[in-house]
Amino acid sequence: MNALRDQLTLLMGKAFEAEGLSSDLGRVQRSGRPELAQYQCNGAMAAAKQAKKNPREIASAIVERLKDNPFFRELDIAGPGFINIRLADDVLNTRSMEIAIDPRYGVALRDHPRTVVLDFGGPNVAKPMHVGHLRSGIVGDAMQQIHKFAGDKTISDVHLGDWGLQMGQLISEIELRSPDLAYFDESVTEGYPASGPVTLEELEKLYPEASAACKADPARMDLARRATFALQDGRPGYHALWKTFLDVSLAAVKREYHALGIDFDLWKGEADVADMIPAMLERFKAEGHSEESDGALIMRVARNDDNKTVPPLILLNSEGAVGYHTTDMATIVDRVASHDPDYILYVTDYRQNLHFEQIFRAARKSGIVGENVDLGHIGFGTMNGPGNTPLKTREGHLPKLHDLIQDATQRASARLEETGIGSDYPQEERADIANKVAIAALKFADLSNQPHSNYIFDLDRFTTFEGKTGPYLLYAAVRIKSILRKARDEGIEPGTGAISVATDEERDLVLALDGFGEAFLGAYEKRGPNLLCDFVYGLAQAFSKFYAAHHILSESDEALRASRLRLAEVTLGEIEQVLALLGIKVPDRM
Repeated sequence: MNALRDQLTLLMGKAFEAEGLSSDLGRVQRSGRPELAQYQCNGAMAAAKQAKKNPREIASAIVERLKDNPFFRELDIAGPGFINIRLADDVLNTRSMEIAIDPRYGVALRDHPRTVVLDFGGPNVAKPMHVGHLRSGIVGDAMQQIHKFAGDKTISDVHLGDWGLQMGQLISEIELRSPDLAYFDESVTEGYPASGPVTLEELEKLYPEASAACKADPARMDLARRATFALQDGRPGYHALWKTFLDVSLAAVKREYHALGIDFDLWKGEADVADMIPAMLERFKAEGHSEESDGALIMRVARNDDNKTVPPLILLNSEGAVGYHTTDMATIVDRVASHDPDYILYVTDYRQNLHFEQIFRAARKSGIVGENVDLGHIGFGTMNGPGNTPLKTREGHLPKLHDLIQDATQRASARLEETGIGSDYPQEERADIANKVAIAALKFADLSNQPHSNYIFDLDRFTTFEGKTGPYLLYAAVRIKSILRKARDEGIEPGTGAISVATDEERDLVLALDGFGEAFLGAYEKRGPNLLCDFVYGLAQAFSKFYAAHHILSESDEALRASRLRLAEVTLGEIEQVLALLGIKVPDRM
């Protein structure tokens, strides 16, 4: 079951081939002037030089070959040789029925599914999740859903930052303040308190204080580095204290991600690969991949075949502690051994581009991954405030993710009250709708931008029910649900009868429905969920025009009414499927 554009390209390609030209010249695209044509082929322009003919002459020959083909309602030539195409209604009817009976709405599974590990999230233990974590979660989860829908086996990992210098800074800070705690008595190796000495709220205050103290005093930083090494070297008290940090932090991390409707297959951190690091480093040394430099162990990854300046990885610092270069390398070792992936995709801030350039080069150089394993990085841009400046609170801090979600929910609730939507619904249902509107607003606003682009965070604009927003799409879907619900209340079912189009609005809606496969493939191959956002917004607009121009429930012709109800049902299914890929849930009513 091929999309209409693919079928057209095949037909056009054969016509060019029959003229002694390359079939590649038959590539067809959606017309940029829909008032003139549905599709357009510009191959005659490219063929003119090859054939040493006027492009209109070539276009005329192609049209002559295809003019009696029942696939076409109209073929004409515009300008110097553009071929404008309108499809026969029977073709659109057939295609609409193919989409209607296909649970995947015309999107094919991959011929060769892959095993894909997705690394996104990356919050640090003992720090509150903030607005900077929003994009990694939203973009990463969308890519997770896209790969699943393509038929890939996916394994997602939150990859907590829980084993670096920040842990040593916290441990040493608590030891300075409370040296009598059992964690710091080296003669005690077990039986530590079941609950930690600090709450998450206290940790959130303690970390910036410890970090500031280390930056201000080299001796204090040295103490933190030594604590980091002792933790990584297995000191029991330090490890027990670290475990309390992890427990309270992970509960908060799961709360925030679950509020966004995001889950992971693995809730691992850097520490989960700590036991693998010594053997990995020994192999690097034995095989000549690493070397000592100023007391540190490094791996050089600069190459002679390019001009990039790529600094070496620091595998062990001069104190013998490991950083995130080393844990990321060991994590790849773990993922290859555990999942045998074909593709590992990281979703992080674009400012980590150099880090992943280093990691990917080192993984190839050391043989951790073979050439058959793809390594990819989506480096996303930043969310900015008014004036395109970094989004911060009045105190100059990054807004907490929990507060951001609460603000969005309150704004969504206010929007619902302003519009009167759901005013007579039970309170619990209104709250659920407000939450869905808020999450749709946040996710669609983020995903509708190209991942690498920055964008302005504007809750007032994101939560409106007009324009290209998540709430608008929810409302569009709910409106179709309402039409179908009223039809069933009146004893009318869309049924399984034929779809029959006869008007421009109906034709445009079928063409919009047919575009899902192309949009999905683009999002998959280009790692761009924004392509699905563009598609689903265009589909909602096509339905709105169709709905404004036609009677549906009030149509007296039963066959026509059934056809239009079927079109509405298929449109709803496709909108909900795309929104599900974007991590957005649609309420039953609004």
